[in-house]
Amino acid sequence: MKKRIWIYPIMILVLVGATSLIVLDKNNVFYKVGDTVDSFNDVNVYYNGSVVHVLGRNLSKDNYNIGLKYQCVEFVKRYYYEYLNHKMPNSYGHAKDFYDSKLIDGEYNKDRNLIQYSNPSISKPKVNDLIIFGGTKYNSYGHVAIVSKVMDNEIEIIQQNPGKYGKSRATFELVKTNSKWRIISSSVLGRLRKQ
Repeated sequence: MKKRIWIYPIMILVLVGATSLIVLDKNNVFYKVGDTVDSFNDVNVYYNGSVVHVLGRNLSKDNYNIGLKYQCVEFVKRYYYEYLNHKMPNSYGHAKDFYDSKLIDGEYNKDRNLIQYSNPSISKPKVNDLIIFGGTKYNSYGHVAIVSKVMDNEIEIIQQNPGKYGKSRATFELVKTNSKWRIISSSVLGRLRKQ
């Protein structure tokens, strides 16, 4: 009889826990994959659900490889292609591969046809800069986004595919020390900029 008494509270906890997870999931997912969640300079940001979800390749009308739908790389390349009229010579690679660690601050990145800046850098971030994040334990491919605002002590980025519950906009602290600008994040590798 004592064994049965313990079974009921455990069953109730399991049911309440499962119900909470279902409600949490329904309350946090407002979009279907491919829905527009934001835009910047009339270039849409699409919802991708899971970070690893892939829905095929996006090619421009002239067969330029924009990227895997709706990954972070696809958004930044589509933005640079549509808004800045820029094609990258190397149109492949994971987000972290956009940053070439062999280059010094302010050097030309030939694979992307952009100027590369380290973190920290002598150059303050500007709107439209690409910001590159290194890989992590949970995402070995890294991440790439676009600087959408620059204030005195912080920047705002716009991003696609920040994860199922992530937001399309995020802010990071920006500090200047010894004549160099640092974006406060241990995963920021650096930035790229069209001249």
